[in-house]
Amino acid sequence: MEAINFSSMELNAQFRLLQSQLREVWQAIDVLDNSDYDILVIPSLSLDQRELQKIEGFLHYEERLLFSLIRMQNPRTRVIYVTSQPLSQIAIDYYLQLLPRIPFSHARDRLLLFSTYDASATALTQKILNRPRLIERIRTSLRTNKTYMICYNSTPLERELSVRLDVPLLALDPDLLYWGTKSGSRQIFAECGVPYPDGSELHKNTQDLAAAAAQLWERQPTLQRMVVKLNEGFSGEGNALLDLRLIQDKAPGSASHNERVAAIHKSFADLTFEAKGETWDNFSGRIPELGAIVEAFIEGDIKRSPSVQGRITPTGEVEILSTHDQILGGPSGQIYLGCRFPADESYRLTLQQLGLKIGQNLAEKGALERFGVDFIAVRQDDIAGVPQWDIQAIEINLRKGGTTHPLMTLKFLTNGRYDLSTGLFYSQHGCAKYYIATDNLQKDRYKGLLPTDLMDIIAEQRLHFDTSTE
Repeated sequence: MEAINFSSMELNAQFRLLQSQLREVWQAIDVLDNSDYDILVIPSLSLDQRELQKIEGFLHYEERLLFSLIRMQNPRTRVIYVTSQPLSQIAIDYYLQLLPRIPFSHARDRLLLFSTYDASATALTQKILNRPRLIERIRTSLRTNKTYMICYNSTPLERELSVRLDVPLLALDPDLLYWGTKSGSRQIFAECGVPYPDGSELHKNTQDLAAAAAQLWERQPTLQRMVVKLNEGFSGEGNALLDLRLIQDKAPGSASHNERVAAIHKSFADLTFEAKGETWDNFSGRIPELGAIVEAFIEGDIKRSPSVQGRITPTGEVEILSTHDQILGGPSGQIYLGCRFPADESYRLTLQQLGLKIGQNLAEKGALERFGVDFIAVRQDDIAGVPQWDIQAIEINLRKGGTTHPLMTLKFLTNGRYDLSTGLFYSQHGCAKYYIATDNLQKDRYKGLLPTDLMDIIAEQRLHFDTSTE
């Protein structure tokens, strides 16, 4: 079948028309009814590919959306899962046999797998768009008017694929991606009245960025460090630290504004980068394209990095799904390494309230599906010594994030529910569940292990999940 060519305007109009159908098919994730639908899963990391290259093993991230198989608890639901390289059948079988009250063979017959057989660094969605015959095979496998598409993050690539397949995309309209950038996040925090660190607007050259940093220092003369952030950085890899203590002789009151700007601009070459192997030449080369901001680095003896995860439904409702305390690493503690669920009880309900406020602002702008908000919490005890937490919002992620698949895997395993009144997750037996999840776990001794080896280790060490005991 010959591909239909759309103008940009026609493609956008058709995309929005398709998305409007989602209101009719929407069903809450907690309701596993007998609706008869196909779910097309496109786990593409359609992010800036040069920034993505900083994440080791990012090709394996396509497997993160395997939690979507939870939907197959509905015996009438089919899942169509597309990947760059074929998935291990052993891994697929492992997931399917965990489905409660569903025969393995019945679930396997309702799962269709497609692959581009392409391990290049190109985004999966682009690989699919480059293969018209694959698009046609996927299209013919779907049931007309009974399918919706989900993805890791939404970009113009996913929008085009949605239109070419004639399938609505349950994700953000790419025209709204700005609200998930560093500068867009700060604008929303200001609109919502949510506390956030002092910082700058978006700048596209290093001279303006240095001037903005000088102005920030002048507003906060006691500031010790600043963070320089690419506007579209990922997992903290687009961040760098500027240590003002090294140019203290140019501090406010000790030098002129112009001298301060010049000193900061020169110091950019000595930034401490979060990403391995990053250099100022490469980093600064991205600024004209992506833009960058400077932001006050929040100091504190007892400091945590909690987050809240939410969802905006096609009907415009905002749902809070979870809170986490993030586990961070890297040179200055800005790289995401994992998370603990739930967030500390001292502030988890506050996170929910702030997340709801931000989610409602996003919903008013037309945002859809997943969003996450990262915070910094610094303990500041009151006069009586009672712990108090100063919480400031850092950024919004308008996509599935590092805390999405751990929570959804828990839901997959227990079919439980999140309780807003406590911020806890309860299994069907009423037991509160907690977890620590790693992200991008790597060890040299794992090299050379095959999926069969992993299953042997799981069996020998009795690590397999037991649904009877949870």
